[in-house]
Amino acid sequence: MPAPPPPASVISHAELGAALAGLRCSVGASDLHGSLTGFLCGGGVATSSTWLQRLALQAQTDGLGAEPLLQRLFQECRAQLGDAQLGFEPLLPDAEQPLALRAEAMVEWCRGFLGGLGLAGVDASRGLSADAAEILHDLGTIAASQFDYDDAEEDESSLTEIVEFLRVAVLLLHAELQGAPPRRATVH
Repeated sequence: MPAPPPPASVISHAELGAALAGLRCSVGASDLHGSLTGFLCGGGVATSSTWLQRLALQAQTDGLGAEPLLQRLFQECRAQLGDAQLGFEPLLPDAEQPLALRAEAMVEWCRGFLGGLGLAGVDASRGLSADAAEILHDLGTIAASQFDYDDAEEDESSLTEIVEFLRVAVLLLHAELQGAPPRRATVH
């Protein structure tokens, strides 16, 4: 089944973060998006109304108006993973936010992604290509990272490169885990 096209404007990190705070959900925006992405990438089965339960997350959505946002997040994530134009992006804070905040969100996103893969039943020790196993190893390294900030310009460049790696890595893993021929990803 082809993925539906994404809406004109995707949910922002700030918008999702505010909704999660209102729901008193114990997970941050990047972690949640990473978890959902990993779950879908690994072949996890859910719908826009059941995915939180599949990720074993509890949120008080009754009457708070967040359900449409969470359903939209699911639909956007699924659509981005299936986008023939390779439009997937990890959900991270805007570039105007401090570097340290964005780097920590990237680490949280990787932790969530690996957890989502596990919930989908992906076993990193079996059945993956050498490239996929290396990608998972690299994601694990990022998820366990703590950063020092010495040179703002160099640090900014490094973060940009790592986020691009994440984008391409997720698309390659998605193609392998879904049995699709790998799409050629390019750096923008």
